[in-house]
This record gives sequence, C-alpha cells and structure tokens, in this order.
Amino acid sequence: MRLKNKNALVTGAAQGIGRSVCQRFAEEGAKVLVVDMNEEGGEETARLIRDAGGEALFHKADVSSLAEVEGALDASEAAHGPINVMVNNAGIVRAAMLHKMSEAQWDEVIAVHLKGTWTGIHAAAKRMIPRKEGRIINVTSGAGLRGTIGQINYSSAKMGIVGATQSAARELGRYNITVNCVSPAAITPMTETIRTDERFESKYLERICLGRWGEPEEMAAGFVFLASDEASYVTGIVLRIDGGLGM
Repeated sequence: MRLKNKNALVTGAAQGIGRSVCQRFAEEGAKVLVVDMNEEGGEETARLIRDAGGEALFHKADVSSLAEVEGALDASEAAHGPINVMVNNAGIVRAAMLHKMSEAQWDEVIAVHLKGTWTGIHAAAKRMIPRKEGRIINVTSGAGLRGTIGQINYSSAKMGIVGATQSAARELGRYNITVNCVSPAAITPMTETIRTDERFESKYLERICLGRWGEPEEMAAGFVFLASDEASYVTGIVLRIDGGLGM
C-alpha cells in the first residue's frame, strides 16, 4: 500500500474527482477526512470508503474561511494523527461573459478556488513545518493554463493556483514539504455542460489526443503518485491528466 498509515484531508470530496481521490487514497492505506459543504454527498463518500473496509470521516467546512479549514485539520488530526497529505480540490463554477459577470460571481469563484487553496496551504503548512514532512496537492485546470471564454473568474483563479503552488513549493521545500498541482480533464459534475451539450462536446473531444473523456479514477491515480513516497523529489509541477488536451 503506497499510502499506508498516512493521514489525508481532501476538500471538495462530495463527488467527482474529490470522491475518487478519497477512495483511492483509502485503498492505498490512507486515513481520510472528507471535507465539503455538501453534507449528503460528503457523508456518502465517507460511507463508501468505510463500506469498502477503509477509514474515513466527513467534516463540513467552507474552504474560503481559514478558521473552518483550521477546524477541519484539527478534526483530522484528532481522529487520525498528524496530517501528511492535504488536497485542495474544492471548486465551483459561475460562468458569464465578462461584461455580464456580477461582482458576486467573481467573488464567489475567487473565494472558493484561490482563497480556498491558500487557506489549505497555509493551515497545513503550519502543521507540517515542525515535522519537516508533508504533501500538498492543489488543483488547477486547462483554464488555468490558458484563458477561457465566459470564465474570466475561473481562469483567473486557476492561473493563480499555479502561481500559489510554485511559490509555496519554493518556500516549503526546505522543510521537506512538496507542493504540486494537478490539471485534470473536464470530467466532473461541475463541468457536465461541456460533455452533454452537442455544441461543445464534438469540438472539445477533437482537442483531446486520446479522443475520449477521462474517468475520475484516472485522475485519482495522479494524486496517489504525488501523495506517495515515490514523488519525494517532485515539487512545483503541474501534472496534466487530460488526455493531451493541454498540448
């Protein structure tokens, strides 16, 4: 087991990639705290893990609040011991053309994605630094590597996450803490419109070298690698798991 006895916290884990990451972590021996605002989905993720013989608990928290993220980490460490792996995966979409986008739409996306990544890095790093060990994994997207129409808030946040990842990697490397970023394909319920709208699907698939949509389980494999001892000399990177879409 590649993550045996590791303590992992995953945000945005009520569905999609976050749920798959939690399940794979547990299969690899990690003890998992499932964090989300969606209580029903989060509890379901934890239950699925326990039913499969793994160890998991759910904790409701708003990642845009540092106090709530600190509380989630407190709960994780109380139940499972010192935190080893922090995955900042929570996200939302509030799409609109830039001239029609409201201030609230901008603020919500920046708060969850960009501030929510900072709160996770900040709170986890304080616990990892004294032990000089840790893995922090953030989540960007193709929109974080190039601009996207109707998503100026989302693209700005995701590009910011890449910068935050690289800055944190530089600061925390001296403490043996790696900080990396995963750029997954559009496979989650949050991006379902792209896959189900005929206007977008065919054009989008044409840009994917493998010519098919990815599966959450395929995304989760990359997270396991970055969380494991195998990635001990990997930091500051963006790992694209997108079938070649980002080329």
